[in-house]
Amino acid sequence: MIYLSFPNIPNIKPDIDLDEEDVLSLLLASIALEELSLAHIMNAEAEKLQAVLGTLTTSASGTKAQSLHDLLKVNRSVERTLRTVLKNQMLLQFKLEDVSDLIQLLHDQKRKKHKEKDNCEH
Repeated sequence: MIYLSFPNIPNIKPDIDLDEEDVLSLLLASIALEELSLAHIMNAEAEKLQAVLGTLTTSASGTKAQSLHDLLKVNRSVERTLRTVLKNQMLLQFKLEDVSDLIQLLHDQKRKKHKEKDNCEH
């Protein structure tokens, strides 16, 4: 009989000091990196189609499709991948809109504090 034990997770308390602007910059950077990753995936899918059509010019072009059935299988695979990419891009658009709203909120708060500070000094 095998007994499973609970994992021993160390008590990690990282000290990270980020202000609102740092967090927003990191969120924007993460969205940009995800978009870049999706662009690479789309490029790879385009190269896959070029390979099976025999139009890819690199030496590692793969095998040209031997039948219509093979070509349709690859096309379906590319379609599924691109649908997934599109879904991810929609989610990234929502994230970008949310971050944009947060940036505007932060900007409005700073403007309000600056205005209140100027009123107190005068």
